[in-house]
Amino acid sequence: MGKTNTQPSQMWQQQPPGNRDRKTTEEEEEEKQSQLSLCAHLILPWLTPLELANASLTCKTLLKVSKSITRHRSLGASRSFENLPVPFHNTLDKVPYAYFIYTPSQIIASSSSLTLHRQFWGPSSAAREPDSVRQPASDSVGRLSQGIGSEFDSKLVSGNDDDDLGSKSRGQCLLSRLGVDSVTVVDESGEGVSGCECEECLEVGDEIFGCPCFSGREEEEVGIVSECGPSCWCGLGCGNRLTQRGISVRLKIVRDVNKGWGLFADQLIWQGQFVCEYAGELLTTKEARRRQQIYDELASHGKISSALLVIREHLPSGKACLRMNIDATGVGNVARFINHSCDGGNLSTTLVRSSGALLPRLCFFASKDIKEGEELTFSYGEVRIRSKGLPCFCRSSCCFGILPSEHT
Repeated sequence: MGKTNTQPSQMWQQQPPGNRDRKTTEEEEEEKQSQLSLCAHLILPWLTPLELANASLTCKTLLKVSKSITRHRSLGASRSFENLPVPFHNTLDKVPYAYFIYTPSQIIASSSSLTLHRQFWGPSSAAREPDSVRQPASDSVGRLSQGIGSEFDSKLVSGNDDDDLGSKSRGQCLLSRLGVDSVTVVDESGEGVSGCECEECLEVGDEIFGCPCFSGREEEEVGIVSECGPSCWCGLGCGNRLTQRGISVRLKIVRDVNKGWGLFADQLIWQGQFVCEYAGELLTTKEARRRQQIYDELASHGKISSALLVIREHLPSGKACLRMNIDATGVGNVARFINHSCDGGNLSTTLVRSSGALLPRLCFFASKDIKEGEELTFSYGEVRIRSKGLPCFCRSSCCFGILPSEHT
């Protein structure tokens, strides 16, 4: 008896029509879910937590993507803007993270209001692709916060003068990714002014004619530090750019039953070590007062925790001062989570001026050795104009019971 060879086409033809239709329907449904998942990974990272929660209720695919985004956000508040991730830790309730727009340095509010209304915060598509097909940082989606590739990061940290970053600080380079610029002094042609031409920046000594950008003793005595800036010839490897290379100590954001979120050391930090700068929107005094009224009203109902900081730099004459209003409530960096301590805390604040930059930056340094797991704190001030102000939970032996407050 002969052997019959059945061709694949014949086997397909012998299948009942119902099976063929069912298989086709399953393939089409799988393709639809795949396309939906792809779109969700591109769109959902732009959503706020409330919008993300609403999207997760629509179908299983969006629920899965939403959970992935939520986990990603809880593992990295700093996104790709810093050298190290800064995770959230919460063992008290089900709030996985605090939502805000990230900026590595201070920016002008007028330029940020339109550009930073939303920000990509989620797993990047590059992280899901094989290395062989990984694309450069700026892709077709035009993401704001994801656009820092590994090659770009290595240039920022190395301070190599041979690349096109020149003497720009890490903050300036990342701000350009956000579509905003730092405030610098330029001449008529738009070129930066007031910068050193040192091949190697050395501190001024008795027998050394050092870099003119280094701080003088008089400046250091009043808590002001000078660094090389955007117009200087040196790169990020310069020893006089300590605060411009981003966060280099491991930090974490921990939820407290009374304070809410707080910034903690995730490693030993030595006295004098740079921690971070206070980044946010630079406001006019008029805008700062308008926002503070709104924040006070919301805070009285427990709906918001303001992070608007007013800095006054008194001039040597003592007759005038430079006032800066930095609002990190909606747009800021990890410094927005640093809580107050009535005993002065373990951080000291220093105004850092960069050559060619119009405004100084407020930077935090460790005022003492800080142990791993210890909360980072500083004093918000000494004035308390509201007898029934917000309660203080710093737990220090000299706690006043009320947070500092003054007229904005």
